[in-house]
Amino acid sequence: MGYPAVPPGSPTNLGRNGPRVKEASPNEAPELGAVDTMLKRGKMEWAIRVEGLTKAYRDLVAVDHISFQVREGELFGLLGPNGAGKTTTIRLLTGLLQPSAGRASVLGYQVPSEIVQVKKKIGVVPEQSNVYEELTVIENLLFMGRLYGVPRRKRRERAEELVETFRLAQRKKSPARSLSRGMRRALTVACALMHNPRLLFLDEPTAGLDVAAARALRDLIQGLHRQGVTVFLTTHYLEEADLLCERVAILVRGRIAASGSPAELKKATQGEPVIEVRLEKPVARFQNSLSLRLPGALTTAPNPGVLRIVGGDPAQALEALFSSARETGARIVAVNTLQPTLEEAFLKITGLSPTIMAKEKTR
Repeated sequence: MGYPAVPPGSPTNLGRNGPRVKEASPNEAPELGAVDTMLKRGKMEWAIRVEGLTKAYRDLVAVDHISFQVREGELFGLLGPNGAGKTTTIRLLTGLLQPSAGRASVLGYQVPSEIVQVKKKIGVVPEQSNVYEELTVIENLLFMGRLYGVPRRKRRERAEELVETFRLAQRKKSPARSLSRGMRRALTVACALMHNPRLLFLDEPTAGLDVAAARALRDLIQGLHRQGVTVFLTTHYLEEADLLCERVAILVRGRIAASGSPAELKKATQGEPVIEVRLEKPVARFQNSLSLRLPGALTTAPNPGVLRIVGGDPAQALEALFSSARETGARIVAVNTLQPTLEEAFLKITGLSPTIMAKEKTR
C-alpha cells in the first residue's frame, strides 16, 4: 500500500502508540532541540536527525532504537532485506506512524509534533506508485501542485518543466493507467517534486523495474542530487546503493548494523590483498614459478589464463609476477588489485547472504 496523497495542512491518522519501550540514551551530539533551532535558521548541516527511534507493536519491534543523521544535500541510503524496518522508518519520519520511543527531526522540525511544517518541505515517493490512474500525466502533476499549495500561475509552469525533465512530454495527455511501469514510477517521483521540496524520500524507487527503466530512474535521482536536493532512499539492491549513495546505513531486524560511505564499509571489511593477473594464454609453469617466489601468499587459478595472488606484500607480488613472466615466457595482459564489493561487506557485517534481499522481495 502506498502513502496517501495528503495536503500539507491536513491531519494525519497516526493511530495509537505501541508498548512503552525504554528510550536509548542520547549520544554526545548537541541537544536535538538546539540543533533544530539552528537548522531552521540555516546554521546547521543536518537534514535528518534520529536518536533512539523505535516502533514496537504487541509482538514485534519493527524499528529498534536506531540513531543516525543525514546531511543537507546528501544522498543517503537505508539498506536491508524485506522486513528489516526500512519502510517503517520512512513512515515514522514522514508522520504516517507514531513512534513508540525516541526522537527525530526533519529539516529542523520535530516529528511528529511539527509534521505540518515538515510536509511543506518534503516529497515522498512510496514503494508502490500512487498516481491517479484516471487522470492524465499533466493532470496528476497539476493536482499535486494544488494539494501542496503551489500558486496557479507557477503550477502549470512547474508541471511542464517536470514532464520535460522526466521525459514524459510526449505522454503528458495520456491517462496514467496507460503508462509503462517505468513511466508511472517516473511520474510518481515528478508528483513528489511539484512543490520543490528540500528533501525527497524514495522507498525502493527501482523495485520491479526493468534494467533500462531502473537505469533511467537512477540517472534522474543523481540529477536531483546534483541540484542540491537531499535524497533519502531505501533499497535492497546493494549495487544501486554503491552507485548512488554517499553514505548508507545497513538495517537488519530493525537495528542499524553498520553505517558509513560504501567505500568505508568495504575498507573496514577488507581481508588480505588480492591481485588478479590475466595472461595472453595459459602457461603451465607460470603458477609454479610464482608460488616458489611467494611462499607467504596463496596462488590460485580460478580460470584458464587467470591467476590470483591472495595475501603477502603487494609490492613483492608485483616483482615476482614480472620475474616469473620473464622466466617462463608468459605474456601478462592485465594486472588488477581486486577490491571487496558492497555485497561482500554486507555479508561480513550481517552474516546474511546478499541474495536473501532479492529472494525475500519477490515473495
